[in-house]
Amino acid sequence: MASEAAPVTFREFCPLHYLLSAIPEKVQKGFRSVAVRLTALDASGDYIAVGSSTGMLYLYCRRLGRMRRHSFEGKMESITTVKLLSCFDDLVAAGTTSGRVAIFQLVSALPGRNKQLRRFDVAGIHRSSITALAWSPNGMKLFSGDGRGKVVYSSLDLDQGACSSHLVLEEPSSIVQLDYSQKVLLVSTLQRSLLFYTEEQSVRQVGAQPRKSAGRFGACFIPGLCKQSDLTLYASRPGLRLWKADVHGTVQATFILKDAFATGATPFELYPRLEPFGGGGGVPEKRLGLVSCFFQEGWVLSWNEHSIYLLDTVNQATIAGLEGSGDIVSVSCTENEIFLLKGDRNIIRISSRPEGLASVGV
Repeated sequence: MASEAAPVTFREFCPLHYLLSAIPEKVQKGFRSVAVRLTALDASGDYIAVGSSTGMLYLYCRRLGRMRRHSFEGKMESITTVKLLSCFDDLVAAGTTSGRVAIFQLVSALPGRNKQLRRFDVAGIHRSSITALAWSPNGMKLFSGDGRGKVVYSSLDLDQGACSSHLVLEEPSSIVQLDYSQKVLLVSTLQRSLLFYTEEQSVRQVGAQPRKSAGRFGACFIPGLCKQSDLTLYASRPGLRLWKADVHGTVQATFILKDAFATGATPFELYPRLEPFGGGGGVPEKRLGLVSCFFQEGWVLSWNEHSIYLLDTVNQATIAGLEGSGDIVSVSCTENEIFLLKGDRNIIRISSRPEGLASVGV
Protein backbone atom coordinates (compact mmCIF):
# COMPACT_ATOMS: atom_id res chain seq x y z
CA MET A 1 0.00 0.00 0.00
CA ALA A 2 1.09 3.54 -0.71
CA SER A 3 1.80 5.95 2.12
CA GLU A 4 1.86 9.52 0.83
CA ALA A 5 1.85 12.65 2.96
CA ALA A 6 0.54 14.97 0.23
CA PRO A 7 -3.25 15.16 -0.27
CA VAL A 8 -4.48 12.75 -2.92
CA THR A 9 -7.66 13.18 -4.97
CA PHE A 10 -9.49 10.17 -6.32
CA ARG A 11 -11.68 10.65 -9.39
CA GLU A 12 -12.81 9.09 -12.65
CA PHE A 13 -10.47 10.21 -15.42
CA CYS A 14 -12.33 8.72 -18.39
CA PRO A 15 -14.92 6.04 -19.20
CA LEU A 16 -13.74 2.49 -19.85
CA HIS A 17 -15.01 2.35 -23.44
CA TYR A 18 -12.25 -0.06 -24.48
CA LEU A 19 -13.44 -2.58 -21.88
CA LEU A 20 -17.19 -2.32 -22.40
CA SER A 21 -16.93 -2.33 -26.19
CA ALA A 22 -15.18 -5.73 -25.99
CA ILE A 23 -18.17 -7.27 -24.19
CA PRO A 24 -21.19 -7.87 -26.45
CA GLU A 25 -24.53 -6.35 -25.50
CA LYS A 26 -26.39 -9.39 -26.82
CA VAL A 27 -25.55 -13.01 -27.65
CA GLN A 28 -27.40 -15.60 -29.70
CA LYS A 29 -28.77 -18.60 -27.80
CA GLY A 30 -30.46 -20.89 -30.29
CA PHE A 31 -33.10 -18.78 -32.01
CA ARG A 32 -33.13 -16.17 -29.26
CA SER A 33 -31.12 -13.00 -28.84
CA VAL A 34 -30.26 -12.65 -25.15
CA ALA A 35 -29.13 -9.42 -23.47
CA VAL A 36 -25.78 -9.65 -21.67
CA ARG A 37 -25.90 -8.15 -18.18
CA LEU A 38 -22.67 -7.68 -16.24
CA THR A 39 -23.05 -9.35 -12.85
CA ALA A 40 -19.65 -9.56 -11.11
CA LEU A 41 -16.30 -7.76 -11.13
CA ASP A 42 -12.77 -8.11 -9.81
CA ALA A 43 -9.61 -6.24 -10.75
CA SER A 44 -5.87 -6.45 -10.21
CA GLY A 45 -2.89 -4.67 -11.66
CA ASP A 46 -2.76 -7.32 -14.40
CA TYR A 47 -6.38 -8.19 -15.18
CA ILE A 48 -9.99 -7.04 -15.03
CA ALA A 49 -12.45 -9.94 -14.69
CA VAL A 50 -16.14 -9.44 -15.46
CA GLY A 51 -18.86 -12.05 -14.97
CA SER A 52 -22.07 -11.99 -16.98
CA SER A 53 -25.68 -13.18 -16.91
CA THR A 54 -24.95 -15.62 -19.75
CA GLY A 55 -22.29 -17.56 -17.83
CA MET A 56 -19.43 -16.07 -19.83
CA LEU A 57 -16.40 -14.78 -17.92
CA TYR A 58 -14.67 -11.88 -19.68
CA LEU A 59 -11.02 -11.48 -18.75
CA TYR A 60 -9.17 -8.38 -19.89
CA CYS A 61 -5.35 -8.48 -19.77
CA ARG A 62 -4.30 -4.93 -18.95
CA ARG A 63 -0.69 -5.43 -20.00
CA LEU A 64 -1.52 -6.74 -23.48
CA GLY A 65 -4.79 -4.86 -23.97
CA ARG A 66 -6.54 -8.11 -24.88
CA MET A 67 -9.88 -9.63 -23.92
CA ARG A 68 -10.34 -13.37 -23.40
CA ARG A 69 -13.58 -15.27 -22.83
CA HIS A 70 -14.00 -18.30 -20.58
CA SER A 71 -17.27 -20.16 -20.45
CA PHE A 72 -19.16 -22.21 -17.88
CA GLU A 73 -20.23 -25.29 -19.79
CA GLY A 74 -23.79 -26.59 -19.65
CA LYS A 75 -26.88 -24.53 -18.92
CA MET A 76 -26.72 -20.76 -19.16
CA GLU A 77 -26.66 -19.22 -15.68
CA SER A 78 -25.46 -15.98 -14.17
CA ILE A 79 -22.00 -15.58 -12.67
CA THR A 80 -22.41 -14.09 -9.19
CA THR A 81 -18.83 -13.51 -8.04
CA VAL A 82 -15.27 -13.58 -9.44
CA LYS A 83 -11.87 -13.50 -7.75
CA LEU A 84 -8.44 -12.97 -9.33
CA LEU A 85 -5.06 -14.00 -7.97
CA SER A 86 -1.60 -13.24 -9.32
CA CYS A 87 1.10 -15.45 -7.81
CA PHE A 88 3.50 -17.77 -9.65
CA ASP A 89 0.51 -18.61 -11.84
CA ASP A 90 -2.36 -16.29 -12.71
CA LEU A 91 -5.66 -17.70 -11.49
CA VAL A 92 -9.30 -16.63 -11.57
CA ALA A 93 -12.24 -18.27 -9.81
CA ALA A 94 -15.91 -17.68 -10.58
CA GLY A 95 -19.15 -18.81 -8.94
CA THR A 96 -22.71 -19.02 -10.27
CA THR A 97 -26.32 -18.78 -9.11
CA SER A 98 -26.68 -22.58 -8.83
CA GLY A 99 -23.53 -23.03 -6.73
CA ARG A 100 -21.02 -24.03 -9.39
CA VAL A 101 -17.43 -22.81 -8.97
CA ALA A 102 -14.82 -22.92 -11.73
CA ILE A 103 -11.11 -22.16 -11.38
CA PHE A 104 -9.11 -21.14 -14.45
CA GLN A 105 -5.32 -21.34 -14.55
CA LEU A 106 -4.38 -18.74 -17.14
CA VAL A 107 -1.81 -18.94 -19.90
CA SER A 108 1.41 -16.96 -19.37
CA ALA A 109 4.09 -16.00 -21.90
CA LEU A 110 6.75 -15.85 -19.17
CA PRO A 111 9.41 -18.62 -19.01
CA GLY A 112 8.47 -21.54 -16.79
CA ARG A 113 4.84 -20.48 -16.49
CA ASN A 114 1.65 -22.21 -17.58
CA LYS A 115 1.34 -22.54 -21.39
CA GLN A 116 -2.15 -24.03 -21.64
CA LEU A 117 -5.44 -22.88 -20.14
CA ARG A 118 -6.59 -25.31 -17.46
CA ARG A 119 -9.91 -25.45 -15.67
CA PHE A 120 -10.86 -27.04 -12.35
CA ASP A 121 -14.44 -27.45 -11.08
CA VAL A 122 -15.81 -27.40 -7.55
CA ALA A 123 -18.99 -29.43 -7.94
CA GLY A 124 -21.61 -31.14 -5.83
CA ILE A 125 -21.22 -29.28 -2.52
CA HIS A 126 -22.79 -25.83 -2.94
CA ARG A 127 -26.52 -25.95 -3.69
CA SER A 128 -27.20 -22.22 -3.72
CA SER A 129 -25.77 -19.03 -5.18
CA ILE A 130 -22.06 -18.38 -4.61
CA THR A 131 -21.76 -15.12 -2.67
CA ALA A 132 -18.04 -14.85 -1.79
CA LEU A 133 -14.62 -16.20 -2.79
CA ALA A 134 -11.17 -15.91 -1.17
CA TRP A 135 -7.74 -17.17 -2.27
CA SER A 136 -4.69 -18.04 -0.22
CA PRO A 137 -1.72 -15.93 -1.41
CA ASN A 138 0.02 -18.95 -3.01
CA GLY A 139 -3.04 -20.08 -4.98
CA MET A 140 -3.18 -23.51 -3.33
CA LYS A 141 -6.41 -22.82 -1.41
CA LEU A 142 -9.73 -21.36 -2.50
CA PHE A 143 -12.61 -20.74 -0.11
CA SER A 144 -16.13 -20.30 -1.44
CA GLY A 145 -19.25 -19.22 0.45
CA ASP A 146 -22.89 -19.44 -0.57
CA GLY A 147 -26.34 -18.05 0.16
CA ARG A 148 -27.19 -20.85 2.59
CA GLY A 149 -24.19 -20.29 4.83
CA LYS A 150 -21.91 -23.04 3.54
CA VAL A 151 -18.16 -22.47 3.22
CA VAL A 152 -16.17 -24.90 1.06
CA TYR A 153 -12.39 -25.33 1.03
CA SER A 154 -10.81 -26.37 -2.28
CA SER A 155 -7.21 -27.57 -2.35
CA LEU A 156 -5.51 -26.93 -5.68
CA ASP A 157 -2.46 -28.90 -6.85
CA LEU A 158 -1.41 -27.25 -10.10
CA ASP A 159 1.56 -29.59 -10.61
CA GLN A 160 -0.71 -32.64 -10.51
CA GLY A 161 -3.64 -30.88 -12.16
CA ALA A 162 -5.92 -31.84 -9.27
CA CYS A 163 -8.54 -30.06 -7.17
CA SER A 164 -10.26 -31.56 -4.11
CA SER A 165 -13.03 -29.85 -2.15
CA HIS A 166 -14.91 -30.36 1.10
CA LEU A 167 -17.28 -28.48 3.39
CA VAL A 168 -15.50 -26.80 6.32
CA LEU A 169 -18.14 -24.52 7.85
CA GLU A 170 -21.90 -24.09 7.86
CA GLU A 171 -23.61 -20.99 9.24
CA PRO A 172 -27.37 -20.35 9.59
CA SER A 173 -27.33 -17.31 7.27
CA SER A 174 -25.83 -16.28 3.94
CA ILE A 175 -22.09 -15.69 3.59
CA VAL A 176 -21.43 -12.01 2.82
CA GLN A 177 -17.63 -11.72 2.59
CA LEU A 178 -14.53 -13.93 2.97
CA ASP A 179 -10.88 -13.07 3.58
CA TYR A 180 -7.90 -15.33 4.26
CA SER A 181 -4.49 -14.79 5.86
CA GLN A 182 -1.98 -16.84 7.85
CA LYS A 183 -4.16 -20.00 8.04
CA VAL A 184 -7.14 -18.01 9.33
CA LEU A 185 -10.36 -17.55 7.34
CA LEU A 186 -12.39 -14.44 8.17
CA VAL A 187 -16.07 -15.10 7.49
CA SER A 188 -18.85 -12.51 7.49
CA THR A 189 -22.49 -13.61 7.39
CA LEU A 190 -25.77 -11.72 7.62
CA GLN A 191 -25.67 -12.24 11.40
CA ARG A 192 -22.04 -12.09 12.53
CA SER A 193 -18.34 -12.14 11.64
CA LEU A 194 -16.16 -15.03 12.79
CA LEU A 195 -12.63 -16.40 12.54
CA PHE A 196 -12.13 -19.97 11.34
CA TYR A 197 -8.69 -21.39 12.18
CA THR A 198 -8.06 -23.84 9.36
CA GLU A 199 -5.45 -26.04 11.09
CA GLU A 200 -7.28 -26.33 14.42
CA GLN A 201 -10.72 -26.48 12.71
CA SER A 202 -12.03 -24.12 15.38
CA VAL A 203 -14.16 -20.97 15.32
CA ARG A 204 -14.23 -17.72 17.27
CA GLN A 205 -16.74 -14.94 16.86
CA VAL A 206 -15.60 -11.37 16.28
CA GLY A 207 -17.00 -9.45 19.25
CA ALA A 208 -18.91 -10.82 22.21
CA GLN A 209 -22.40 -10.73 20.68
CA PRO A 210 -23.92 -11.31 17.23
CA ARG A 211 -25.34 -8.22 15.54
CA LYS A 212 -28.68 -6.95 16.84
CA SER A 213 -29.85 -6.48 13.26
CA ALA A 214 -28.97 -8.71 10.31
CA GLY A 215 -27.40 -7.18 7.23
CA ARG A 216 -24.67 -7.31 4.60
CA PHE A 217 -21.84 -6.15 6.85
CA GLY A 218 -18.36 -7.34 5.90
CA ALA A 219 -14.91 -7.78 7.42
CA CYS A 220 -11.33 -7.85 6.10
CA PHE A 221 -7.85 -8.43 7.42
CA ILE A 222 -5.51 -5.45 7.69
CA PRO A 223 -2.54 -6.09 5.34
CA GLY A 224 0.90 -6.44 6.83
CA LEU A 225 3.89 -8.75 7.10
CA CYS A 226 3.17 -10.44 10.40
CA LYS A 227 2.68 -13.81 12.02
CA GLN A 228 -0.76 -15.22 12.74
CA SER A 229 -0.85 -13.96 16.33
CA ASP A 230 -0.42 -10.36 15.13
CA LEU A 231 -3.28 -10.38 12.60
CA THR A 232 -5.81 -7.57 12.93
CA LEU A 233 -9.05 -6.91 11.09
CA TYR A 234 -11.80 -4.41 10.40
CA ALA A 235 -15.46 -5.41 10.70
CA SER A 236 -18.35 -3.13 9.77
CA ARG A 237 -21.33 -2.85 12.09
CA PRO A 238 -24.82 -1.35 12.07
CA GLY A 239 -25.13 2.30 13.10
CA LEU A 240 -22.12 3.51 11.08
CA ARG A 241 -19.67 1.75 13.37
CA LEU A 242 -16.45 -0.02 12.46
CA TRP A 243 -14.62 -2.46 14.71
CA LYS A 244 -10.91 -3.13 14.81
CA ALA A 245 -10.23 -6.57 16.31
CA ASP A 246 -7.38 -9.03 16.84
CA VAL A 247 -6.97 -12.60 15.61
CA HIS A 248 -8.88 -13.90 18.64
CA GLY A 249 -11.94 -11.81 17.77
CA THR A 250 -11.39 -9.40 20.66
CA VAL A 251 -12.45 -5.87 19.75
CA GLN A 252 -9.56 -3.42 20.21
CA ALA A 253 -11.28 -0.25 19.03
CA THR A 254 -14.70 0.96 17.92
CA PHE A 255 -14.88 3.76 15.36
CA ILE A 256 -18.21 5.59 15.67
CA LEU A 257 -18.59 7.41 12.36
CA LYS A 258 -21.99 9.12 12.72
CA ASP A 259 -20.44 12.57 13.10
CA ALA A 260 -18.18 11.97 10.10
CA PHE A 261 -21.23 11.13 7.99
CA ALA A 262 -23.40 13.97 9.33
CA THR A 263 -22.10 16.51 6.81
CA GLY A 264 -22.18 14.01 3.93
CA ALA A 265 -19.31 12.50 2.00
CA THR A 266 -17.53 14.63 -0.60
CA PRO A 267 -18.56 13.03 -3.92
CA PHE A 268 -15.94 11.36 -6.08
CA GLU A 269 -15.57 13.49 -9.20
CA LEU A 270 -16.98 11.52 -12.12
CA TYR A 271 -16.46 12.01 -15.84
CA PRO A 272 -19.39 14.02 -17.32
CA ARG A 273 -22.25 11.82 -18.54
CA LEU A 274 -25.33 12.36 -20.66
CA GLU A 275 -27.38 10.27 -18.24
CA PRO A 276 -27.39 11.05 -14.49
CA PHE A 277 -25.28 8.76 -12.33
CA GLY A 278 -27.67 8.68 -9.35
CA GLY A 279 -30.43 6.14 -9.01
CA GLY A 280 -33.14 8.76 -8.41
CA GLY A 281 -35.44 9.05 -5.42
CA GLY A 282 -34.39 9.86 -1.88
CA VAL A 283 -31.02 9.01 -0.38
CA PRO A 284 -31.32 5.74 1.59
CA GLU A 285 -30.23 5.40 5.19
CA LYS A 286 -26.46 5.69 5.50
CA ARG A 287 -24.78 2.43 6.46
CA LEU A 288 -21.54 0.56 5.98
CA GLY A 289 -21.36 -2.73 4.11
CA LEU A 290 -18.55 -4.85 2.74
CA VAL A 291 -15.07 -3.53 3.53
CA SER A 292 -11.55 -3.50 2.11
CA CYS A 293 -8.36 -1.76 3.19
CA PHE A 294 -7.29 0.70 0.51
CA PHE A 295 -4.34 2.87 -0.54
CA GLN A 296 -2.74 3.69 2.81
CA GLU A 297 -2.74 2.61 6.43
CA GLY A 298 -5.97 3.42 8.21
CA TRP A 299 -8.03 3.90 5.05
CA VAL A 300 -11.05 1.65 4.53
CA LEU A 301 -13.34 1.34 1.53
CA SER A 302 -16.91 0.30 2.40
CA TRP A 303 -19.86 -0.24 0.09
CA ASN A 304 -23.40 -1.54 -0.20
CA GLU A 305 -25.94 -1.68 -3.03
CA HIS A 306 -26.70 2.06 -2.71
CA SER A 307 -23.46 3.81 -1.74
CA ILE A 308 -19.68 3.59 -1.53
CA TYR A 309 -17.46 5.39 1.01
CA LEU A 310 -13.74 5.92 1.48
CA LEU A 311 -13.04 6.28 5.21
CA ASP A 312 -10.07 7.48 7.24
CA THR A 313 -10.09 5.59 10.54
CA VAL A 314 -7.11 7.52 11.92
CA ASN A 315 -8.97 10.84 11.75
CA GLN A 316 -12.45 9.21 11.85
CA ALA A 317 -13.49 11.08 8.71
CA THR A 318 -15.04 10.38 5.32
CA ILE A 319 -12.62 11.15 2.50
CA ALA A 320 -15.05 10.76 -0.41
CA GLY A 321 -17.94 8.66 -1.61
CA LEU A 322 -20.95 8.19 -3.85
CA GLU A 323 -24.28 8.21 -2.03
CA GLY A 324 -27.67 7.01 -3.18
CA SER A 325 -26.44 5.96 -6.62
CA GLY A 326 -28.28 2.63 -6.44
CA ASP A 327 -27.65 -0.56 -8.40
CA ILE A 328 -24.08 -1.08 -7.15
CA VAL A 329 -23.47 -4.69 -8.12
CA SER A 330 -19.78 -5.19 -7.34
CA VAL A 331 -16.74 -3.24 -6.12
CA SER A 332 -13.04 -4.12 -6.36
CA CYS A 333 -9.87 -2.19 -5.60
CA THR A 334 -6.21 -2.44 -6.52
CA GLU A 335 -3.38 -0.51 -4.86
CA ASN A 336 -4.67 2.89 -6.02
CA GLU A 337 -7.80 2.11 -8.06
CA ILE A 338 -11.46 1.54 -7.24
CA PHE A 339 -13.54 -0.34 -9.82
CA LEU A 340 -17.30 -0.06 -9.54
CA LEU A 341 -19.87 -2.16 -11.42
CA LYS A 342 -23.21 -0.36 -11.47
CA GLY A 343 -26.43 -1.50 -13.09
CA ASP A 344 -26.32 -3.82 -16.08
CA ARG A 345 -23.35 -2.42 -18.03
CA ASN A 346 -21.62 0.46 -16.27
CA ILE A 347 -18.03 -0.04 -15.05
CA ILE A 348 -16.33 2.97 -13.45
CA ARG A 349 -12.67 3.34 -12.53
CA ILE A 350 -11.83 5.83 -9.76
CA SER A 351 -8.15 6.47 -9.08
CA SER A 352 -5.47 8.96 -8.11
CA ARG A 353 -3.99 8.82 -11.61
CA PRO A 354 -5.08 8.07 -15.19
CA GLU A 355 -4.92 4.63 -16.70
CA GLY A 356 -2.57 3.95 -19.62
CA LEU A 357 -4.17 3.96 -23.06
CA ALA A 358 -5.26 0.51 -24.16
CA SER A 359 -6.71 -1.14 -27.21
CA VAL A 360 -8.59 -4.41 -27.25
CA GLY A 361 -8.08 -7.42 -29.45
CA VAL A 362 -10.48 -10.34 -29.13
